[in-house]
Amino acid sequence: MSVNLATMLREGTKKAHTMAENMGFIKCFLKGVVEKTSYRKLTANLYFVYSAMEEEMERHKDHAVLSYMYFPELNRKHSLEQDLLFYYGPNWRNEVKLSASGQAYVDRIREICNTRPELLLAHLYTRYMGDLSGGQILKKIAQRGMNLSEGEGTHFYEFPEIADEKAFKDNYRQAMNELPIDQATAEDIVEEANASFKANMKMFGELEGNLIKAVGQMLFNSLTRRRVRGSTELATAD
Repeated sequence: MSVNLATMLREGTKKAHTMAENMGFIKCFLKGVVEKTSYRKLTANLYFVYSAMEEEMERHKDHAVLSYMYFPELNRKHSLEQDLLFYYGPNWRNEVKLSASGQAYVDRIREICNTRPELLLAHLYTRYMGDLSGGQILKKIAQRGMNLSEGEGTHFYEFPEIADEKAFKDNYRQAMNELPIDQATAEDIVEEANASFKANMKMFGELEGNLIKAVGQMLFNSLTRRRVRGSTELATAD
């Protein structure tokens, strides 16, 4: 029996989406305030997170459920390596460090993949659908905010193997809705997706100190004062 997992995920993570967008680091980013030190730390964390997700997806590509969601054209590890080379230089592998919240995120991905691999779908959905939905907007913000030239430090937002991102997202959601899972498993995946949002929020929270140091407490407060309604909720519904 198939369930409408894509809709369940969209509806079941709306609150978490809005909470994530109201994190100070994200509000500043969306307003064009991008501080290079905190941004490159985020890129380093994401490198370890995507490496874990993609290694586990590769390991479980013949899994009864995950096999239906095996789309290697989504992989971000190589793109993040290119960005880390730009931000840290040729010795980047020895320079990047996983933060405490990033480590907890990676540990969670490894844990579920050893016990209930189908829950990895929650993390794939949370990250990849967000990347595809807001990628080009976020890329332009990063370029303007850090005064980057085209092709410098923004490979993460580019999906060269996906010609039509909207069509791909439609196909991805359809594949999710045709998965051989029951209602209880779908609900567990939605719960894990909310845990994934929390893991991302903890990473953003860690970076706020760097940002405040760079832009000043008063500017940070003025940029983050008002609560905003989630805009990526709408983007991922496209």
